Amino acid sequence: MILGIGTDLANIDRIAGVLERHGDRFRNRVFTEIEQAKAERRADTPGTYAKRWAAKEACSKALGTGLRMGIAWKDMAVTNLSTGQPVMHVTGWAADRLKAMTPDGHEAIIHVTLTDDHPWAQAFVLIEALPVAPTGPDASPPIG
Repeated sequence: MILGIGTDLANIDRIAGVLERHGDRFRNRVFTEIEQAKAERRADTPGTYAKRWAAKEACSKALGTGLRMGIAWKDMAVTNLSTGQPVMHVTGWAADRLKAMTPDGHEAIIHVTLTDDHPWAQAFVLIEALPVAPTGPDASPPIG
């Protein structure tokens, strides 16, 4: 079952300007150390930050809050699998919100996709709840 969806579009040139004007103050307020390291290794540093900015905005929308109600920028973070696939992680208030919106007996999965085509960066987040397989002595054996 789908618990929430969110999307956001960020202007890469706008993010580049914020990085120029506010530098580390902006980076440290919004992005985790892992996100910063990833962006700083990339040829398109502003584009990488813009995609992660959009992902945080999209995630906050999928959580049903937007960036209010106690959610912090760093409560949402994007890393990448070895294949390059982005993965959204939530901590703090965002994790609390995710837990509260997940029905009993279900596990929440956050799907995220990122794209850019200068000057735009876009993110889409979908939060899905999947039933947790029963465990223990009363669990049914696998079929097949």
